[in-house]
Amino acid sequence: MQKFFQILDVGIASVNKTIAVIGLAAGTLLAFANVVMRYCFNSGWSWAGEVTNYLFIWSAFFAAAYGFNKGIHISVTILIEKFPPAVAKACLVFSHVLTSVFLLFIVVYGVEYLQILHEMDQMMIDLNIPQWVPMLVLPIAFLGASYRAGEKIVQVAKTPADRVVLNAEAELVHDSVVKN
Repeated sequence: MQKFFQILDVGIASVNKTIAVIGLAAGTLLAFANVVMRYCFNSGWSWAGEVTNYLFIWSAFFAAAYGFNKGIHISVTILIEKFPPAVAKACLVFSHVLTSVFLLFIVVYGVEYLQILHEMDQMMIDLNIPQWVPMLVLPIAFLGASYRAGEKIVQVAKTPADRVVLNAEAELVHDSVVKN
C-alpha cells in the first residue's frame, strides 16, 4: 500500500509542477509574442489575451497545489510554539483537517459549477470553446491540493508531539521526509 502512495505522490507532484511551469512559461511567451505582434507589426492575436489568462490561472492553481507538497504556504506558528507539544500537535492536525475539508468543498462546488457551465452551453468568446473546458482547473487542482493537505494530517499525526513545532511547520515536514 505504501508503494501505491509513493507512486501517487510522485505522479501528483509531477503533474502539479509540470502544469505550473509550462503554464507560466507558455503564458509569458504568448503574452510577449502578442505584444511584439501588436507594437512591431501592428497586428496581433485576438485570442492570445484569453489564453494567457487561463494559462496563468492554471499555473497558479497547480503551483498552489504543489506548494502543499513542499510546505511553502504561509503558516503563522508564533502561537502554536507557545503551546505544550501535545496541544500544538492537535492544533496542527485540526488546521490540516479544516484545510482538507475546505479544499474538498471547492472540488465539489467546482464540479457543480462545471455542470452549470455545461448546461448553459456558455462559450469562450475568442477561442469558441465551451467555458467549462478551462474551468476544469477547479476540481482537478483542488483535488490534488486536498490530497496534499491530507498527507500533512498523516505526517503531523505520525510525528512525536515534542518534535511537531521546531521553528516552523516547513521544518517539521522537511525533517520527517528526510528521516523516512
